[in-house]
Amino acid sequence: MNDQRREPGQASGQTSGQISGQTSLADIAAEAGVSVSTVSRIANGDLGRASAATVAKVQRLIAERGYRPNPVGRSLRGGDSRLVAMLAPNLDNPAMAAIAASTEAALRAAGYVMILCDTHDRPDLQDEYLRAMRSRFAEGFIVVSAVASPELEASLDRREPIVFVNRRNPYGGGPFIGIDNRQAGADAADHLLACGVRAPAVIHPADLSSTIRERVEGFLDRLEERRPGMAVRRCDGPGGNHLDCGYAAAKRLTADGGWPDGILCPSDLMAYGLFRAAGEQGVRIPDDCRPVGIDDNDLNDWIAPWLSSVKIPYQRFGDAIVTSLRDLRGGNSVGEVLLPHRLVRRQSGPAMAGDPA
Repeated sequence: MNDQRREPGQASGQTSGQISGQTSLADIAAEAGVSVSTVSRIANGDLGRASAATVAKVQRLIAERGYRPNPVGRSLRGGDSRLVAMLAPNLDNPAMAAIAASTEAALRAAGYVMILCDTHDRPDLQDEYLRAMRSRFAEGFIVVSAVASPELEASLDRREPIVFVNRRNPYGGGPFIGIDNRQAGADAADHLLACGVRAPAVIHPADLSSTIRERVEGFLDRLEERRPGMAVRRCDGPGGNHLDCGYAAAKRLTADGGWPDGILCPSDLMAYGLFRAAGEQGVRIPDDCRPVGIDDNDLNDWIAPWLSSVKIPYQRFGDAIVTSLRDLRGGNSVGEVLLPHRLVRRQSGPAMAGDPA
């Protein structure tokens, strides 16, 4: 696996509870012009007893000065916290929920307690949770689908143990658990070509994450490789979640050229949105248009027998995450872990009888 990253682990001689650069509560308080008790409350997540301006100033100074609580005080509270924080967006997404369930089980088996925080894909919430979990002595962070944010960058500069999942470190390098998203897109293209699709298309969210971009690029590159010059229609859709994005993108695509005979939906939720749009227009899925998704969440066997999808082994993420986190805390070099995926083909009705095995 590739291992082009910042050197992992903590700075030489630094423990998870050490005061980085010998910065103290008193130092922060003096610079902010407030009492030590005010700084202590804010550092420990009690934000309701100071003005918003004071909270912002103290949090900025804590981040800039790299303040970490004294390990002596921490030991008086009972030693290592055994707490690990997972930050993930949109927990109503079955993929996010599956990652969280797998990770919680693996951490529990290893003797840790997981705290789960929903960032809603917002940098400000991601930063708020990073600060709050640090003040509660989290021993490590698992950031699912990270976005660039000031506190994340500061945490990386302090060499805090952070494992990135599903979406790579936005600042480059670092331990990563996921799949080869480009290859997943290529496999989806191979599937549609094997099914005889001649007029393919792809839909995706208007705001492209690195993960979705890699899937779409892998799909388009494989089609160009195997069918040079093949016209591939592409349309994005707005929306607060992938269901809305899929629905909106499908309606926009079909309003401008009609329905394709095959289409990549880079997440299963987008395929569900497309399915609704098709039903409203009297289009039979998969007879008239054959979608292929990426995720293959467990709901598909129950509600989407029409959807072939690239299966991501979310149940295996937890063990890989815990192993990477342990290696990070041990000061070992940690790179990427790309877990194997596979295409799950589904059939629905006589029109699908010729679908390849």
